Amino acid sequence: MVKLSQCMIVKNEEKNIDRALGWANPIAYEQIVVDTGSTDRTVELAEKKGAKVYHFEWIKDFSAAKNHALEQASGNWIAFLDADEYFSPDDAEKLIKILEEIENSPKSNNDITILKTPWVQLDDNGEAISISKQTRIFRNIKEIKYLGKIHEQVAVHGEILDVEDISIMHTGYAETEYKEKGKAERNIEMLRAELTEKPNDMTIKAYLADSLTSKIKLEKYSNADDISEVDELYGEVIEKKADIPNFLKKKAYLYFLAKLWHDPAGYKESEKLYKKALSEFPDDIELKYYYASLLNKMGEYTRAWEILNEIEHEMTETTQLSTGISAKIISDPKAVFGQALLAAQGLGDIENVMRYATILLMSDKTQQNILGPYIHTLLKHGSNEDKVLELLGNIYDISSPVDLLLIARTAKEYGEIEFAKLIITIAGEV
Repeated sequence: MVKLSQCMIVKNEEKNIDRALGWANPIAYEQIVVDTGSTDRTVELAEKKGAKVYHFEWIKDFSAAKNHALEQASGNWIAFLDADEYFSPDDAEKLIKILEEIENSPKSNNDITILKTPWVQLDDNGEAISISKQTRIFRNIKEIKYLGKIHEQVAVHGEILDVEDISIMHTGYAETEYKEKGKAERNIEMLRAELTEKPNDMTIKAYLADSLTSKIKLEKYSNADDISEVDELYGEVIEKKADIPNFLKKKAYLYFLAKLWHDPAGYKESEKLYKKALSEFPDDIELKYYYASLLNKMGEYTRAWEILNEIEHEMTETTQLSTGISAKIISDPKAVFGQALLAAQGLGDIENVMRYATILLMSDKTQQNILGPYIHTLLKHGSNEDKVLELLGNIYDISSPVDLLLIARTAKEYGEIEFAKLIITIAGEV
């Protein structure tokens, strides 16, 4: 009952095309590739994989090219992923089962037309760095097509089913991909042209600021004019109550907060900005985390501690990645634990210093920046040397000279000379 047409538009994707077609090959009824002017082996490789390849002259309009692909599709469902995107094999199987369930349900068979799924951005190491939602799976009906020359969106028709347990993986904004393909420059050119036609469109301004920010990072912040333009554009995004995607508004806040991060003179301004951001995104774990980190920097340990405990509770309750949650924080919460340790140290809360330092050192016992303050705090607040050594024995091999010398060196660097001498003595005996 489900005939899935995989569609994509491509240009010079020979590095990605095998994976781009491979994930769908076992489940797709057909694979449609629309080439917009490749000069590498993309077309040849796509044809070898069995895809139907069509050619479309590039007219600087992503929707036009994508809609041309839709016109070639004969399946009853479409999966429209780019060449730098893919589903895992398990998620591909889940996708077909979900579509079969929709087709077999008398109600949803008529009503549900689009699936919305998590869209996970991967860095150069393949690690998840952020997540949002995308509508890439939809019925093949004439009412659903793409709109917008750049950052194109699916025209919504019918009901959208929010699916949490399958995720589109996206590598296209990894730094090396961006450099190789010149995506930033291409997007900036197209967005400037679109802004000329729609000078008051805040969504276009936000996307332009985002693309300029990527270019600035790649150029190591060397272009003052670009930086000034981003300041102006993102300033408008924050101040004007325009109807733009939440992830773009959040990027505007994070841009300014990053600029103020290392300047103690800007801490008060940062705090004001965090409060404004959290009034718009009260459930955003990432913003809460950075705000708590700022409060630790300001010595506001009680408030930081309260927020970090709230974050830890939310992470425990969160079983699925969802919009507004940092994928890095959920998949690797050590950053949160590190800030909780700083807050506990600032409050003189020995029990929680022990708890969080132990968690962090168990994951990597070479972290001297955790071990040093841990030893110092325990000794400062009344633990004798034997007790500290006993606690360290839960993490380190006290019979190992390597571990003992690491402890001794760290204790010395953090001013605990007598404790360092004791450890050196034990190491000598070993």
